[in-house]
Amino acid sequence: MTVDAVPPLPPRVHFVGRAQPRVLVVGDAMLDSYWHGTVDRISPEAPVPVLQIHGQSEQPGGAANVAVNLASLGAEVGLLTILGQDEAGVCMVNGLRELGGLTLHAVIEPGLTTTRKIRCVSQRHQLLRADVEARPQRSSVVLLGEHFDRLLADYDLVVFSDYDKGALSDIARLLREATRQGMPTLVDPKGSDYRRYQGATLIKPNLKELCAVVGSCEPGTSPFYRRGERLRRQLKLQHLLVTQGELGMTLFNDDGPHHVAAHRQEVFDVSGAGDTVMAVVAYMLSLGESMSEAVRWANIAGGLAVRQFGTAALTWPALMQAAQEVRQHSAHAGEEWAPLLPSCMARQAFPADLFAPYQGDR
Repeated sequence: MTVDAVPPLPPRVHFVGRAQPRVLVVGDAMLDSYWHGTVDRISPEAPVPVLQIHGQSEQPGGAANVAVNLASLGAEVGLLTILGQDEAGVCMVNGLRELGGLTLHAVIEPGLTTTRKIRCVSQRHQLLRADVEARPQRSSVVLLGEHFDRLLADYDLVVFSDYDKGALSDIARLLREATRQGMPTLVDPKGSDYRRYQGATLIKPNLKELCAVVGSCEPGTSPFYRRGERLRRQLKLQHLLVTQGELGMTLFNDDGPHHVAAHRQEVFDVSGAGDTVMAVVAYMLSLGESMSEAVRWANIAGGLAVRQFGTAALTWPALMQAAQEVRQHSAHAGEEWAPLLPSCMARQAFPADLFAPYQGDR
């Protein structure tokens, strides 16, 4: 079994007089498996469809999806995670090692079941998801922390991808150490206790996750803004980014709340969209963009991600093409929009084919 859905990466962006961004992704990596087939009958055993499987594909998920997207965008990426020595773990290791710009720092725990999400799909419709997972032993979490301490100085920014599978059980200590070294820290959170994320540069819950922490609140209302800002101050965060699907995303910081509306898209699959958003925010910040500008570009990337089925690595050509579409739509509507290129890329030299539509196997 191989991770056969990850395409060769497109030409990497090189900036004149600027080193490649170096980003460390830490957290719960998993294998996203897709069982593709057709349904033409109902089981006689129970009122459920029978999926006749015709094919199978595997893609990196969770923290690994964030790392693959960052590498595809052009960053030098390290992925620190815990994997089992099982079929799914071996599949992840073999697939990720083949990607340029990505270095895998895996704690391998014999006997651990690597987290795997199996999606049964017919005609691009998901019929069922089955999760296979187990939490790592305490010794593996401690070892991950030791690796983190050694690796931190080699990177410019840290992304914590928390899916509550156990790899980030000590995230509070890891955040403190990164902060002590002056490292920007971005967190994709999980669960209802956000105290362990205190002091992060940014956390990025979705609306449902936020409501689980602060209570039910409608986006755009006074309770939403009040509770979001209160949470940010309580956790001593520089930024709180709340993603809201088709409603867009809201950034809370010292400048006050700022909402970025979503661009209208046809939604095929939301799997991995949050990972894509986090990857773009991290990449833009590592290039020196402001948080507000990074969020604008992440908003475009999130819209692009839901147009594709399954998790897929975001490429510069695809992002630039999506930005051009948004720009044209905004001009049509008489709206102002950001420049076609992020400010950090202005007046840079690029390969001639960099912004041509990417034809790699997706």
